Amino acid sequence: MGLALFMPMGVHAQDLHTTWLQGPTNVLLAAILSFVVLVMTVYGIRQCLYSLNRVFGAFRYPYAGIDQAHWPLVTVFIAAHNEEKVIANSIQALLASDYPEERIRIVVVNDRSFDQTKRIVDGYVSAWPERVQAFHRVNGKPGKAAALKDAMAYATGDIAVIFDADYTPGPALIRQLVAPFFDPEVGAVMGRVVPRNAGKNLLTRLLDMERSAGYQVDQQARMNLRTVPQYGGTVGGVRLSALQAVGGWSDDVLAEDTDITFRLLIAGWKTVYNNDAACHEEVPEEWAVRLRQVHRWAKGHNQVLLRQVGALMRSPFVTGRERIDGLLLLNIFLMQPLLLLGWLLAIGLYYLDAAQTLTLFIPAPVLMAYAALGGFSAFLQMACAVVVDGHRKRIRLLPIQLMNFVGSLPTISLALVSCLRDRITGQELVWHKTVRYQAQVAS
Repeated sequence: MGLALFMPMGVHAQDLHTTWLQGPTNVLLAAILSFVVLVMTVYGIRQCLYSLNRVFGAFRYPYAGIDQAHWPLVTVFIAAHNEEKVIANSIQALLASDYPEERIRIVVVNDRSFDQTKRIVDGYVSAWPERVQAFHRVNGKPGKAAALKDAMAYATGDIAVIFDADYTPGPALIRQLVAPFFDPEVGAVMGRVVPRNAGKNLLTRLLDMERSAGYQVDQQARMNLRTVPQYGGTVGGVRLSALQAVGGWSDDVLAEDTDITFRLLIAGWKTVYNNDAACHEEVPEEWAVRLRQVHRWAKGHNQVLLRQVGALMRSPFVTGRERIDGLLLLNIFLMQPLLLLGWLLAIGLYYLDAAQTLTLFIPAPVLMAYAALGGFSAFLQMACAVVVDGHRKRIRLLPIQLMNFVGSLPTISLALVSCLRDRITGQELVWHKTVRYQAQVAS
């Protein structure tokens, strides 16, 4: 943020008193900027701690030894809306699962598709009537959460595993996602998402690096430190009795995964992350598609923040470290608007010649901490992910990630504005589907 400009040399008490008297506007702007710097520094320290934990700390996953068991009944839901390009691959991958056939049922939730999705799905239902079932949803509220809410009537057993239609799970993945549910405190489980089209273009390479940082470093560090691993809406499972106990899926929120993560946490259930339960997805190959996806994520996450932050702070079932990490996680998509605000305030204070006013609020050590941690910690996670994954050549993408980050700032900031506007006006939820690219395999 260029805050070194505001560090005067040899400032005396009389100078500070004079600066304070220059005007209330300078003082107000300096106070707000000081708050922004403090918050960004806290997030920087958090991300640095997670990066260091992932590289040097102990790996924690207490369910790794569960290979043989009396596996519970599982319903696998595939969320699909106009998925003719990818749906067959997903169904075929699940049919190849090594989970006991008599203990698993695949339900394709075909939500108001108007392409060839219905025909493809019905072909698999005809060929595998004992294993594949279709729920063709033709009306109701739009959105994945609303479709899943209606599809719960098709569930068998107490465990539901959910995939988006562009995901291709490996044979062992269902067992890996189900194993933690033998622990009665576990309400949700999340696996790792890995892009399969990472080599398509520059954007997909950047997203591959971003996903690696988010899962390999951030999620696993939260698992290691017993804070708040996050259920991600796909490549994960939920305990249906826990889901029912907290009120089921919320069909009026874009980030139903974040919503259920926090409602389970507030009620005393744990979410488990399994870094070895990797599943391949298709990431956006066009910048416009990417930005729409980020807008949806940010808006949905902020919706959950407005709903759940009070309950999180009051819950008697949440530990102190979960409460702190949960609060930081809920506010994560406010960092970009705050960063933009900080830049504007810094420019304003510079032209108001208010450097001395800022020193009243921000001591030099705080500025140094922010300069060292606040601005670069997200990229430190990516660098650590490159080290942990062993793909060291990807470090060359790091400078380009800075441009990717800056390019997303307006989109994420506008998502906050949109969230607040919808909350005030009662605007109905609008769901924007992510474009698919993969060629369809023969069914």
